[in-house]
Amino acid sequence: MSNVTRLLDAAAAGEPRAVAELLPLVYDELRKLAAVRMGAEAPDHTLQPTALVHEAYLRLVGGGQPQDWNGRGHFFAAAAEAMRRILVERARRKGRHRHGGGYRRVDLDDALSVAAAEPSHDLLDLDEALTRLEATDRIAASLVKLRYFAGLSMPEAAAILDLPLRTAERNWTYARTWLHREMSRSS
Repeated sequence: MSNVTRLLDAAAAGEPRAVAELLPLVYDELRKLAAVRMGAEAPDHTLQPTALVHEAYLRLVGGGQPQDWNGRGHFFAAAAEAMRRILVERARRKGRHRHGGGYRRVDLDDALSVAAAEPSHDLLDLDEALTRLEATDRIAASLVKLRYFAGLSMPEAAAILDLPLRTAERNWTYARTWLHREMSRSS
């Protein structure tokens, strides 16, 4: 049993010391996941990877109810889901009229580079499509969360989901095709 798994078990049992000892062990990995995810965000986002890690960590271990983690993989899958929810909540909030609606600030000099670098699909559209995929195929949806939101490689995601690599690759191909079709329909 690794130190992370032992501390996750202790944190689930309600030991506050374990929660404090856990952060230094998982912080670097969570920071890498957040940096990968934030790198895919639009250039005008204001959330930094460090803030995303802290907020996700607080949601994972700082709540009133102890969580029962089934090991390191389960913890990082939950971290990916927490990061996804945080980013979706921020995107929804930013889309509200009182928070600027669909407007965003763009410097004239950067206008062309922003337009070229902007992703073709909105995070909210992806979230809605991913929710629909989860209703039909939980494994494919989990794979997307781990790959897209947590930035894991295919072998890492397959190991967390306890899938053979070839099966994970087939699920990844299916999920990407399914999401592309769904997002094309909605736009």
